[in-house]
Amino acid sequence: MGDAHRIGVVGLGVISRAYLDTLVGHPAVRVTAVADLDASRSAAVAAELPGVKALTVEELLSSPDVDTVLNLTVPAAHAEIALGATGHGKNVYGEKPLAADLADAHAVLESAAKAGVRVGCAPDTVLGTGIQTARAALEAGIIGRPLFASAVMITPGHERWHPHPDFYYTAGGGLLLDMGPYYLTSLVHLMGPVSAVIGAAGRLRAERVIGSGPRAGERIPVEVDTHVSGVLEHVGGTLTTITTSFDGVATTAAPIEIHGESGTLAVPDPNGFDGEVRLFELGATHWRTLPSTAGYVGGTRGVGLLDFIASDERRPPRANGDVALHVLETMSALLRSSAEGRRVELTTSVELPVRVPLTAAEQWRAPTVP
Repeated sequence: MGDAHRIGVVGLGVISRAYLDTLVGHPAVRVTAVADLDASRSAAVAAELPGVKALTVEELLSSPDVDTVLNLTVPAAHAEIALGATGHGKNVYGEKPLAADLADAHAVLESAAKAGVRVGCAPDTVLGTGIQTARAALEAGIIGRPLFASAVMITPGHERWHPHPDFYYTAGGGLLLDMGPYYLTSLVHLMGPVSAVIGAAGRLRAERVIGSGPRAGERIPVEVDTHVSGVLEHVGGTLTTITTSFDGVATTAAPIEIHGESGTLAVPDPNGFDGEVRLFELGATHWRTLPSTAGYVGGTRGVGLLDFIASDERRPPRANGDVALHVLETMSALLRSSAEGRRVELTTSVELPVRVPLTAAEQWRAPTVP
């Protein structure tokens, strides 16, 4: 079986707990070190986990006991930590987006290629049974030739529940960079790479009020657009309309719908791993739910990292840096299109990762992930 792959975690905010719950105790990996700008936080996490060291960020990046750095910092720090990891000859797998801007993202991938290491990036929810079953259905021709799609994410904003939501509303973060990767990565898997976009965006409030935690009631400034919409032109000629907003209360729209010549496919929330995939066929009178036919069953945050570690030359990582770069350019192009009032063509494309076969939880939690 060989030695367990050694993971060092940088950034111990809210999302880190979900990753640690998946990774700690998994037979294929061993969390060896944690680091955070708040030393007391890293010390507290290390105290909970036998054999895990609390290090400074630089100590972790250079540690001989770390094979892959799990980068869970805020978006503005993603590139700095990723470059630090690759600069020390380590693989890096990070939270989305790959970097806060396109130039930094290119630098990360170039640094990794030069060092001979690999880059992976969330979201890995796209590898669950929801998106993967929808992809399998499309590839089987269940709705005939896909013609167009829609994607909708509307919420009042994360400040209602997140105790420190500042980065959602500052440069380098924002609605699109935070939530957009779930929808756009799924659309790339389902509809193929994006060739061009037309976007429109705005911010409808100058400040937000924190709704929970020790800072409840505090007002924070809004520096980025909180409502972004647009049209994606996919390489194959299909179109997707997308709306992402922190300015609405609720919606009845499906997170993703794909319309084809002989049916419509309703795809579950890409922010989750599972969910129902529903089909309405031409001439039918009601929706029907499709059985799960692909994806990691019962997936949790970190399954993409396990998939990343289990990959090799024959089967590259599914949550990989090339997909993340293409998604980041798509988001950047939507914002650029909005600012410049014109259609923007993309410079990147990507080869779609191989679909995930239907994989029971006890299998993907085992050392050999397919």
